Amino acid sequence: MSDETSPAEAAKPRWYSIQEASAFLEVTEPTLYRWMREKKITYRKIGDSTRFWREDLDAVMQVFNSERNVEESRNICPICHSNEIVEGTYSSTGLNYFQPKKTKFWTLKASNIASTACMCRRCGAITLFGDTKKLNQLLEKSDASARS
Repeated sequence: MSDETSPAEAAKPRWYSIQEASAFLEVTEPTLYRWMREKKITYRKIGDSTRFWREDLDAVMQVFNSERNVEESRNICPICHSNEIVEGTYSSTGLNYFQPKKTKFWTLKASNIASTACMCRRCGAITLFGDTKKLNQLLEKSDASARS
């Protein structure tokens, strides 16, 4: 197989067999079968044959970011792992806010935490982000009032 693929070949889905998928993921075939039983990986059946798309294999990999990578992780789609992210806002009939459950009723107006949104250009997934600084301040106030 040559390294150069035609646009028509590139548009075709690339199917992986059980053996190819286990080699790609660098896991044993029994591990792959266990993941299938536990519904941890998406697979397709074609007659008696089991096949995986490349996206299925990529999706099974979980990313655990360190604290210093939190900002960088906002620029990666949690669904398709693309880095084609567009920042914006998410709105409905009004502004959307997050309200922590543990704030007191008389602080509800001040406990609204505004959100920002990012949308993936590849798959269209929308991810919402809240102001963690304000959330932590509210929780500290709530914890302090519970202790007194």
